[in-house]
Amino acid sequence: MKPSAIIAEDEPVLRAQLVSKLNRLWPDLEIRAAVGDGDAALEAIFEHRPTLAFLDIQMPELTGIEVARRLARDPEARCHVVFVTAYDQYALEAFDTGAIDYLLKPYTDERLSATIQRLQARLTEANPAQDLQALMKKLAISNGQQTAERLRFIKASVGDKLRLIPIDEVLFFQADEKYTLVATTESDALIRTPIRDLIDGLDPENFWQIHRSAVVNAMSINSVTRDERGQATVHIKNRKESLVVSRPYSYLFKQM
Repeated sequence: MKPSAIIAEDEPVLRAQLVSKLNRLWPDLEIRAAVGDGDAALEAIFEHRPTLAFLDIQMPELTGIEVARRLARDPEARCHVVFVTAYDQYALEAFDTGAIDYLLKPYTDERLSATIQRLQARLTEANPAQDLQALMKKLAISNGQQTAERLRFIKASVGDKLRLIPIDEVLFFQADEKYTLVATTESDALIRTPIRDLIDGLDPENFWQIHRSAVVNAMSINSVTRDERGQATVHIKNRKESLVVSRPYSYLFKQM
């Protein structure tokens, strides 16, 4: 089977340049999608199931590292990740362990050819899922982020008062324009912290991201339904709302 890839790069010129050079230097590689942000990268990966994903580290919505972190949580992930960066020092410190593939900007033919050779050898010997989980652990260690401090309370302003909401009482978080809705059984509150900034402080065993704009407390899930297209929807205990599950997170409910 021919190898395939998706490319995620937020600079259109660099994205087109990488596509062109890969087509020329690796003609057997099938490029299935080229996108400009992290959310689109996740969608493309789960739609096309490529062999490789070239992920720019600095992207809007989700960074390349955040995309890789989500792939590492999916037991069905079968995708090798290649991080793309312009920062040589960052690449040397975080990636030069032999466990992580990276491509340094600018995309010179010499640099890209070396990356292609490394990837072609890797595709014949590595297990993508295990490899991805291992490299994310090494990256966390390299950045001194082995264990993130967990949130115990959410601080929310209610009128002229500051309310401390115990994290276990939160049913779900949902993005609401400039704010994030914090839903509990008794009442709701709005905070200015974006969902993406909350995630590292939440226990992934208890709080599941199910959409770019929604994180749900697993203990608050009453049921999960699917429509005729297979689209999953989460129904929350003691609430009228239902939350749509986007495709990159549907693996969480495979057994339900």
